[in-house]
Order: sequence, then C-alpha cells, then structure tokens
Amino acid sequence: MFDATLTPPINFVYTQPMPCPYIDHKMERRLATDISTTKGKEFHNILAQAGFRRSQHISYKPACPSCSACKPIRVVAKKFNRTKSHKRIYNRNRDLVTEYLTPVATPELFELFQNYQMFRHSGGEMALMDYGDFRGMLETSPINTFIKIYRLEVSRELVGVVLLDEQRDGYSAVYSFFNCLQPERSMGTFIILDLIDDLRRKDLDYLYLGYWIAQSRKMSYKANFRPAEILIGPNWVEHA
Repeated sequence: MFDATLTPPINFVYTQPMPCPYIDHKMERRLATDISTTKGKEFHNILAQAGFRRSQHISYKPACPSCSACKPIRVVAKKFNRTKSHKRIYNRNRDLVTEYLTPVATPELFELFQNYQMFRHSGGEMALMDYGDFRGMLETSPINTFIKIYRLEVSRELVGVVLLDEQRDGYSAVYSFFNCLQPERSMGTFIILDLIDDLRRKDLDYLYLGYWIAQSRKMSYKANFRPAEILIGPNWVEHA
C-alpha cells in the first residue's frame, strides 16, 4: 500500500512491544513514521485516512500481531442527528463561549490539564507530564493544528480545551481535557457535539475520534455518535 503511493518512500518503523493501556494482559505495538519531513507533511491526510493518528511529529497506528481490537472511528458530520440526551447536554452548556486559538501552552491551560489527569487518569502515563511535556504536546506539530477553548461567558473561567488537527475532509480530535468538577455538563460529549456543528457549518465530512475499542470502557463513548464509520482493512464501513 505505502510503497505504491509514497515516492520517495516514507520510512516506517515498528515500536517495541509495550503493555496495552486499554486491554489488560495485552501487549501493544505500533507502526510509526516521522511526518516532520517535507514528504511526511504532504502525506499526512493519506495517513489519517488510512487510520493513522498523530502525536507531536509522529504518525502511528496499532500494529499488534495478536490483536485487532483498535478500530479507527470517525463521525459522519453531515448525517449526524442529536439524540434527546445530546440535546439536553447541549442546552446545559449554552452559557459557554468558544474560541479557536494557536496551540500555545499557558499556565492556565496546564492547570486544567493537570486537574483533568488527576481526576480521570491519575495512574496513567500522561499524569506524569510536566510543563515541558505539555508544551510539546500542544506546540509540536508539523501540520495545521489548533485548539478550541471553552469558557463560561460571564466569569471567563476555562472549562474545556480540545487539540485539533486540520484534515482535508474534517478534523482529527487529538486530545481533549476539561473541568471534571462540573460533571453535569458532560463536557467530553459536549465538545464532540460542538465540533460536529462546526464541521457541518464548514461543509466538512468527518470528525476523526481516534480508536474505538469494544472491550475498553474508556473508549466506549465514541460509539454514541451516529452515524459513524470504522476502518476495516482498507475500507471505511458504517459502524453497526
């Protein structure tokens, strides 16, 4: 697949096996490439449409020899219809204002990120990130990347942030974090609903949500946005 399309070829490497962060007793391995090169930047969209995700200057996808649980998933924005639950969540967040910004790390953003990690992922690897790591996550990108922030309209309190990659056919949601002390807002869900609205206004097709894993509670929410498509082999098919 890649040899036929990339000339000169992009170099791919396999990472060393690591414990899977989503399924107990499984080992994770990835196929990865550096997209900071001129050729890498040119083919970012092709890689994204083939199920790759970006972390800083690296584009990767799962390549586990004994497991295929990770399924790339994307929401079909133009056909999306809110459920009654989605409408309630949307209405509960009408007091928020939003803004697209260049992804530059600030103490305010880092504090929200740290609080989110403490409440949601205290035992995870990202909880150990310092300010330099956080700055790298936000600011190191060879492609067009931005953040969307969510604030209370009156007090201007920051309650949510999502890091986004621009793609030819939509957005890729790289990472979101938010105030976990306001659970009634369901901010994780609201951010996705809000991005789908943005895509519809811009006449773009897809919101890429990374990987859906049926066996992982952390990833189950991604199946709540329909219609959606998952990548099976070389083809995107409707998620039943």
